Amino acid sequence: MESFADYILAERDWVKKLEIMYYLRKKANLFFDPSVVFKTLLLKLFLDETNLDIEQNLTLTANLLCNCKKVENPSDISKVRSFAKEGAEYLKLLGFNDKFCRTCEQVNRYSGSTPRELEADILELMDQFGGMLLNRPERVAFKVEDALVLLEYRNLKDCNNQYLKVFKNFVQDMEKITTNYHSNQNPENNSIIGTSRIGKGIISEFSEEFNKIASRRQDLLTMYDREKQLTVSIKTASRLYEMAKLAIEDAENQEVVKEEEIIPTASDIETLRKMDEREFLKK
Repeated sequence: MESFADYILAERDWVKKLEIMYYLRKKANLFFDPSVVFKTLLLKLFLDETNLDIEQNLTLTANLLCNCKKVENPSDISKVRSFAKEGAEYLKLLGFNDKFCRTCEQVNRYSGSTPRELEADILELMDQFGGMLLNRPERVAFKVEDALVLLEYRNLKDCNNQYLKVFKNFVQDMEKITTNYHSNQNPENNSIIGTSRIGKGIISEFSEEFNKIASRRQDLLTMYDREKQLTVSIKTASRLYEMAKLAIEDAENQEVVKEEEIIPTASDIETLRKMDEREFLKK
């Protein structure tokens, strides 16, 4: 029988993976909020721009699921230290193999799991850096240059992250590109991200479709082509934000968490297969 792991890994469209995660969040009350959407967009851009020799499908899927047992209250230090390991144990129940579960557990280093998977080092960068670019109740978003310094000399001090140098170069290259995009459809979402160019760029121009332009010489494209691609890009960003917005609304009205683990059934997977476009993804 097909497991949930088989199902989501077989889905190669990363936007549809987000849609699946939204469904799973409602079904099993897992952690899935706009920060997950943002970090996934950051990861997609990083993978597209660097062409690293890693399992991209595994990495994107793991980025969506590695925080599945994360708690809303970061002041509970015991939960902060244990959620990644607890999440890995839950993912094992969903049918994911040892490598995938180990990768998710290693999104942070609290469990001491070794040796580290290559993909885990990338998840760590997305989680640490992406989190610093977002506004939090206790602080405002960091500027990109400040976040890079903190990433290297505080968060990952004495840690051997194999992709840190590549990631720093990637961020510095992206910071050279400016963006004027501003969401009029959902103005409240503009405050979610800090004032950095890379933050705004990821949510607007640098979505998946626009990456197709970024990787090619601009003089080979007509103005019409560029405008058409950019329109598609902004529409994609808007759809993702709508999904994230609903995730927030659900979190505010969620029921009491059930103690038992909830495993998506064959019926759940069949329901997902039949859902081409749910209301929150329509125009």
